[in-house]
Amino acid sequence: MAKVKKQPRPKAQTPKGFRDYFGAEVTQRSEMLRAIAGVYHHYGFEALESSAVETVEALGKFLPDVDRPNEGVFAWQETEDDGNGDWMALRYDLTAPLARVYAQHRNDLPTPYRRYAMGPVWRNEKPGPGRFRQFYQCDADTVGSASMAADAEICAMLSDTLETVGIPRGDYLVRVNNRKVLNGVLEAMGLGDGDAKRDDVLRTIDKFDKVGEAGVRELLTKGRLDASGAFIDGVGLSDDQAAPVLAFLTSKAAEAAGTIANLRAAVGDSKIGQEGIAELEQIGELLAAGGYGKDRIEIDPSVVRGLGYYTGPVFEAELTFEILDEKGRKRQFGSVSGGGRYDGLVKRFTGQEVPAVGVSIGVDRLLAALHAKGRLTAEATGPVVVTVMDRDRMADYQAMVAELRNAGIRAEVYLGNPKNFGNQLKYADKRNSPVAVIEGGNEKENGIVQIKDLVLGAKLAKDASLEEWRENPSQVEVPRSELVSTVKAMVSNPGRLRNEDGSVALTGEFLQGGSD
Repeated sequence: MAKVKKQPRPKAQTPKGFRDYFGAEVTQRSEMLRAIAGVYHHYGFEALESSAVETVEALGKFLPDVDRPNEGVFAWQETEDDGNGDWMALRYDLTAPLARVYAQHRNDLPTPYRRYAMGPVWRNEKPGPGRFRQFYQCDADTVGSASMAADAEICAMLSDTLETVGIPRGDYLVRVNNRKVLNGVLEAMGLGDGDAKRDDVLRTIDKFDKVGEAGVRELLTKGRLDASGAFIDGVGLSDDQAAPVLAFLTSKAAEAAGTIANLRAAVGDSKIGQEGIAELEQIGELLAAGGYGKDRIEIDPSVVRGLGYYTGPVFEAELTFEILDEKGRKRQFGSVSGGGRYDGLVKRFTGQEVPAVGVSIGVDRLLAALHAKGRLTAEATGPVVVTVMDRDRMADYQAMVAELRNAGIRAEVYLGNPKNFGNQLKYADKRNSPVAVIEGGNEKENGIVQIKDLVLGAKLAKDASLEEWRENPSQVEVPRSELVSTVKAMVSNPGRLRNEDGSVALTGEFLQGGSD
C-alpha cells in the first residue's frame, strides 16, 4: 500500500503587498479616524458606509493610469450556470462607490448630499517601500452643488483637519488649481477634444513634478533622455505650441493676483480657460472671507496630478517639512491628500450630469508623517496588570480588576501560569503596562496591596544610582481601600511616586490627578 503523502504546512507569511497591524498602530489609526470624522461631522457631513465590493461595471474606468476597468483592482467573476456571472471587485477608492450610491438612492437623499466615508481600499498594483495593496482613505464629498462655495469649503475643511490631527500651520499647504484652466491652455495650443496629441500632452503635464520645466519642454517637443540613459520620444510640438503649457505650469507668482494675471495670459481668449480662472478667483475670495490665507491655502498651477480625472478645481495637501529618507538624505514629505470637482461621474448611471466635489486623505501617509516628525511613538500604554499570587483567590483579583475598570482604568488579570512571579512582571513589561498590582496572602491578611510603578522602575533600573533607588522606590504599599485612587494617580503621572520634598506623592489632590 502506497504511503500517504503528508500535506505540507501552509507558510505563515503575509501576502505580498499586504501587512499586519498591531496594537499601537491600530489604536493610533482609530484615534486619527475619530479626529478626522469629528472635523467632517462638525462641517455638517453625514457618515456613509457602503459595500467593500462593487460590480466592475459600477466601478467603471476611473482607476488612474489604466485603460481596462478590471486592471489594477482585485476582481473575480461570479459563478453562474451559464458561465456569464457579473464581474465583482474590491473597491479601489471611496468615490466610485459614492457615485453608485447617489445614483441608486438619489430620490431619498437631500440635495446637495454631503457625506463622509472611511475605510480600507484595495489596489492590485506592484507593491514597493511604503506602498501597500490595502490602505485606508478618509473621504468627504458634496454631490449636487455646482457652487464654488462647496469647493472652498472642502479646502477649508482639509486645512482644519490637518491641524486637528497634529500638523501645525507652516508644516502644510493646500494648493489649488483648475482643470478648466488647463483646457483653456490646450485650446490656446490649438488642441481640441478630438486631437490625438491632447492625451499625450496631458500625460506629459502630469510628469511636471518629476522632470521639471525643462523636462516637460523636452517631452512636449523633441524628447529627452531619462535617468537610465533611455530616450523617450517627445509629443512633437513646436516650441511655440509648447509655450502656453510651460507658461501655465510656471505661472505662480508671489501674490494670488499675479498668478491670476499670468494664467489669463496663458489661456488667451479661451472661454473655458477664463471660466476656470474666474472659479479660482471666487474660491480665493471665499477662503479669504473665512480667514484662510496663503499660509494655509494658495492657488498653484503646478498642481497637475489627477487633472485627467477632474472637471474643475483640483487641490492637494502637501506637507512642507523635511524628513530623512532611507539613505539619510533630506526631502520634503510630500502629498497626503488630494481632491477636486468631478461633475461627470454620476452621469454614467443617470445620464444626467450631477455636480460633485470631494477630497480624500491618505490616513497611512498622514500617520507616517506624524511618526517622521516625532509626534507619534510606536508604543502605546498597555493595561494595568493585576498579578496572581494565589490561584485560589482569583475572585479577589477579578474584584480588583472590576473596580479599576469601573473607574475608567484599563486593566486585566494575569491569565497565564502564575507559578513564576517574574514571568508575570515580564508579561506586564511586554504589554508596556504602567502599573502592576500585587496582593499575596500577607497583604490580604493586613488589608493592603503592593503597587509597582513599572515606568519608574524601568527608569531606575536603567540609569539610577543606589541612593536614587532608595529615595525613589518604584513600589509602594497602600491600604486596599486606596487601590483605585493610587493606581489612577500613577497612570495619570507615570514615573512619579514622590513629591519634590521626597514625600510619597499619593495623597490628597495628587490621588485625584488634580495636582502635579
